[in-house]
Amino acid sequence: MFVIGTAGHVDHGKSALVEALSGFHPDRLAEEKLREMTIDLGFAWFNLPSGEEVGVVDVPGHRDFIENMLAGVGGIDAAILVIAADEGVMPQTREHLAILDLLQVKTGLVALTKVDLISDLDWLTLVEEDIRQALLGTVFEDAPILRVSARTQVGIDELKHVLQRLLEQQPPRSNRQKPRLPVDRVFTIAGFGTVVTGTLSDGAFRIGDEVEILPSGLKARIRGLQTHKKKEEIALPGQRTAVNLAGVSKDQIYRGNLISHPGDYRSTRLLDVKFRLLKDATMPLKHNSQVKLFVWANEVLARVRLLGSEELTPGEEGWLQLELDEEVVVVRGDRYILRRPSPAETIGGGIIVDPFPKQHHKRFAQKVIDYLETLAKADIREGVLEMIEANPAITIGELLQRANLLEEEGIALLNDLLQEQLIIDLDKINQQMKPLTLETALITVNQWQKLQQEALQQMEKFHQNYPLRKGIPKEELKSRLRLSARALNNLIASLVTEQRVIDGGKWVAKVEFQRRLNAVQANEVNLLLEEFVAAPYSPPSIKDCLNKVGEEVYQFLVEEGILLPVSAEVVFRQEDYQHMLIEIQRMIHAQGEISAAQVRDQFQTSRKYALALLEYLDAQGITQRVGDVRRLKG
Repeated sequence: MFVIGTAGHVDHGKSALVEALSGFHPDRLAEEKLREMTIDLGFAWFNLPSGEEVGVVDVPGHRDFIENMLAGVGGIDAAILVIAADEGVMPQTREHLAILDLLQVKTGLVALTKVDLISDLDWLTLVEEDIRQALLGTVFEDAPILRVSARTQVGIDELKHVLQRLLEQQPPRSNRQKPRLPVDRVFTIAGFGTVVTGTLSDGAFRIGDEVEILPSGLKARIRGLQTHKKKEEIALPGQRTAVNLAGVSKDQIYRGNLISHPGDYRSTRLLDVKFRLLKDATMPLKHNSQVKLFVWANEVLARVRLLGSEELTPGEEGWLQLELDEEVVVVRGDRYILRRPSPAETIGGGIIVDPFPKQHHKRFAQKVIDYLETLAKADIREGVLEMIEANPAITIGELLQRANLLEEEGIALLNDLLQEQLIIDLDKINQQMKPLTLETALITVNQWQKLQQEALQQMEKFHQNYPLRKGIPKEELKSRLRLSARALNNLIASLVTEQRVIDGGKWVAKVEFQRRLNAVQANEVNLLLEEFVAAPYSPPSIKDCLNKVGEEVYQFLVEEGILLPVSAEVVFRQEDYQHMLIEIQRMIHAQGEISAAQVRDQFQTSRKYALALLEYLDAQGITQRVGDVRRLKG
């Protein structure tokens, strides 16, 4: 089933033409009937000569309601551009035509209406020539122009035959088993409850299905389905569909929301897009401009981040990153329109290339532009490789969302890329092969090799800056490489396997790295240790050590086992500590216990050093305090 849309200037006969085709008038609001002017979207349907039913979305033509028009044209397969014979091409004719061109509507025709008002055939010929000139360079350049009259029915049957021929040349809507219904209307029916309508795409809905309303995340159940006021058990892609929802109220759903199966789609507030500024736009598009984004039935304020240039002039194309005020649900390949809020005008549009960029791009980074250019031109296989290349350690689940791939086809493609050794599964680097899951993290072979080199370079830089430390802390390396903990652990494991790094638990270091004191530091250490030798049981305090050799050298002496801190203030040489430990154990064996005063007297030290030593032995589980004495533990 197909859906067609109308387009054209106000009062050129769009609604009258729909009534002539379908038998009923699409205007439904009392104000529309009173003013005899379409204000909001109208809906109808009719049969082609073949008997196939097609849906119609009738849109308003007045410039004040152009944004309502945009809510209805996102899901159409073909368009009828309506131009009145007595007026010809008018301002909204051109604006609607520009919108159809930006959305790349697949096919359509021009209905030259109200021909019953024109008796001069030469005039009609002149109008058609003017129309043909306006169509040049657009998707409608070769569209047939048909003379019709809704009042006298002239040309209506021919229009249906031509429309049938055009639609027969179009492929059927794809069924990707991930249905999405952009909501363009919400209302209630007494006895039934909440009803939403839209054009269903990418999959089918069935009565009883659990669905999700995005971006809110509310859950509901499909109570009933209708297409063209006929009850259906299943709604198929390409159909104008009314969905009766159980579990949500009318005020919880809005035009622009998306109905889908839970988990199939997710929302975003940042988009990478290809953009074309219309050649008749009134001013250039500058960085940081505020715009209105129209995609499917969404209307959202956005801020433009212009990539690669300071501004775009009318007729130019370029790359934008759009920061949205509200979340939207879109997929790669969706087309969109931008309008300037004030003065209100349609300025351009294009295609969404990446609906989930991880971060704000550097505006003038050539590699960003190259990546987006490749992504826009690439087939699915190349696009997937580019996404993995640009996002090391991306999970399969995120990749499928960004590339708009089904799980089955996506994993099949990724298995092929793994077999060709173009990508690496981060979870399998040091393990046996396991089936891919949505949580599997991927990286290209090229990026993996670069990452290994960058990791080694970061380690080398750290060793040069801190030659006395054991190695770079893993958390610091993770931050420098901008990796997840899982990706970092797999990276380190691979480098350990290749005998290029040492894993110290909380730190890592290159295999060849050795800590060494320089000449000045070695001299300072010798002078400090002479003080320890001179007073082994009343040595310099930790504060003294820091003042004499500094933090780095002191930590080095501790980590190398030369010094042993036993409290926040007291530190001993390791060999002096070992001597005191043996002597204390001997004294306890001889007399059963020992006091702090006995330790003080035995080593001719102060009570501060004696207590610090005994409390350290308690903490190590060598002794235990019983009253004012210590005994060997166990």
